[in-house]
Amino acid sequence: MQLADFDFDLPDDRIALRPASPRDSARLLVVAPGAALRDLKVADLPGELRSGDLLVLNDTRVIPARLKGVRTREESRVAVEATLHRRLSPSVWTAFMRPGKRLAEGDRITFGEASDRACLLGALDATVKAKGEGGEVTLAFDLAGPDLDAAIAERGAMPLPPYIAAKRAEDEKDRADYQTVYAQEDGSVAAPTAGLHFTPELLARLEAMGVATARVTLHVGAGTFLPVKTESLAEHRMHAEWGEVDPVTAERLNAVRAAGGRIVCVGTTSLRLLETAAGEDGVVRPFAGETDIFITPGYRFRAADGLMTNFHLPKSTLFMLVCAFAGTAAMKAAYAHAIATGYRFYSYGDGSLLWRAA
Repeated sequence: MQLADFDFDLPDDRIALRPASPRDSARLLVVAPGAALRDLKVADLPGELRSGDLLVLNDTRVIPARLKGVRTREESRVAVEATLHRRLSPSVWTAFMRPGKRLAEGDRITFGEASDRACLLGALDATVKAKGEGGEVTLAFDLAGPDLDAAIAERGAMPLPPYIAAKRAEDEKDRADYQTVYAQEDGSVAAPTAGLHFTPELLARLEAMGVATARVTLHVGAGTFLPVKTESLAEHRMHAEWGEVDPVTAERLNAVRAAGGRIVCVGTTSLRLLETAAGEDGVVRPFAGETDIFITPGYRFRAADGLMTNFHLPKSTLFMLVCAFAGTAAMKAAYAHAIATGYRFYSYGDGSLLWRAA
C-alpha cells in the first residue's frame, strides 16, 4: 500500500478551532456495513447502542506539555520550544524541540521565565542528554517526580495540535476543552479526542439503559501528529506509547463478548490498546507496556466491534486505521459526505460511529 492511497482534499475551513457546546451537540456520522450513512448528534448515541454493550474509555489526562525556554551554552542564548513526548523516568522525558538543530548534548535549558527564581517551582531547568532524529531530544530535568509535575503544570501550555496552534493561540478555555470529563491518569500530550464529546449527563443516560463503561489508559505522545514520510506504508514506523489494560478490565471485556454484548472503543487510542492486548484468539489479556501497533487495511481485528472517532487528516495513520476498520471504500465515501455536508474535522471537530466491516 502507498501513502497516496489515503489522500483526499480537505477544505481549510473544515478544521474546527473550538469544540461544540455543549459537547454532545457535535454531529455524529454513523457508518455501518451495507447501510446508508446516517447523520445524527452525539447526544443520539444511546439510540445506537443496546443494553449489554460496553464502551471503552481512555482515561489518560493531558498535561500542559508545551514549554518555552532558553538554551544556554557559554555566552550563547537561543529561544527554544519543547513538546514533551514520552516519560522515561521520574526526571527524564523525550521531547520534540524547535529549533532542534541548534541543540547539542550537554546544553542547559531553562524553561519558563528566566527571571522568576523565587521558589523551587520557579526553577525548571534541564540538560540535553541525547539527540535523536526529527528534532527529538532526551531531557534530564533537575527536578523529579511530583516536583517536576508541579513545575510543568505551572509553566507549561496545553499542547494544541499543530493545525489548531497555527491558527490561534492556546488560552484558558483549552485547559478544560482539551480534556475529557473522565480524564484521570496524567501523562498524555494529546487528547483522546473522541472522548471530548462526552458529558456527565450522556454517560448517565448510557448507564441507565444498561451500557457499561470500562477504563483503560494509553498516554498519547506527540508522535501522533507527525506526518507519514515514506511512500510505502511498509517502511513507516510508529512512535511507541505507554498503555495499560488491568486484569479486572480485561476480564470484564471478555465477559461482555461472551454474553453477546458489543465492545465499542471510544477513540483510536482505546482501539489500538485493546488490539495490542488481545491475542489471536480474540481474548483480551492484561497488558502494561509500550505499543507501536500500526493498523492498515488487511488487518484482522480481534477485540472491537465498534469505534467512535473524530475525522482525521489526509494520509494519516489514523485515517488508515478507520479504513482498515470500516472498509476503505466506505470511509472514503463517508469522508466525502462529511466534507460536502459541513462536518467539522480534527481534534475539536465532529464525530463518527463506525461498525466493523468484517
